Amino acid sequence: MNSYCNAIFLASLCLAAPAAAELPQVLARMDASATGFRGAAANVKRTSFTALIRETEEETGTIKFTKSKNDVRLLLELTKPDPRSVAFAGRKAQLFYPKINTVREIDLGKQKSFIDQFLLLGFGTAGKDLGKSYQVKYRGEETISGQKASRIELVPNAAEVKQQFNRIELWIADPGGYPVQQKLYAPSGNHLTVTYTEVQVNPALTPESVSLKLPKDVKREYPQK
Repeated sequence: MNSYCNAIFLASLCLAAPAAAELPQVLARMDASATGFRGAAANVKRTSFTALIRETEEETGTIKFTKSKNDVRLLLELTKPDPRSVAFAGRKAQLFYPKINTVREIDLGKQKSFIDQFLLLGFGTAGKDLGKSYQVKYRGEETISGQKASRIELVPNAAEVKQQFNRIELWIADPGGYPVQQKLYAPSGNHLTVTYTEVQVNPALTPESVSLKLPKDVKREYPQK
């Protein structure tokens, strides 16, 4: 009986070993990708699940962004099912609804750091820095939209972060070192999955290319005033 138990124990160690070995390799790919990272462009699919009504909504479009140590500029243009665009620059967010020709301008205030931290998590993020804010675990290899990827799980260390997202999953491209998918879980049971395809790293982007192009007669709204 003891020999049988020992065999099972040794087998479990052998099965667990690859996961332990894989995580440093994934983080090293992220370190390499973060070096010199300036921005990206991709097709995007956002799938949101609302637990209370058990409803799933899907939106598709494109995303372009630049990212530096102190600044994120982003343009998300969703085309289906309902066209709308979102732009971030500095402390300001703009939401444009073409069907009603209206743009809503919002001062992000303290939420800016929250958006900077989570909106593009994994893009330009060094793997060695993840351990400062999260408990990181390797969860295996998967294929996302034809791209081989390593799935890692992040559990925030900070209680205030857990109030927003108590768990995050990233699928890191292999090769590549950037996310091809992110999944953010809220304590409510809601979750958001963002999938990136045809990713271009460090394309030639200008401030104008990541800004909204608004009609001259656009109606402006300021919900915070």
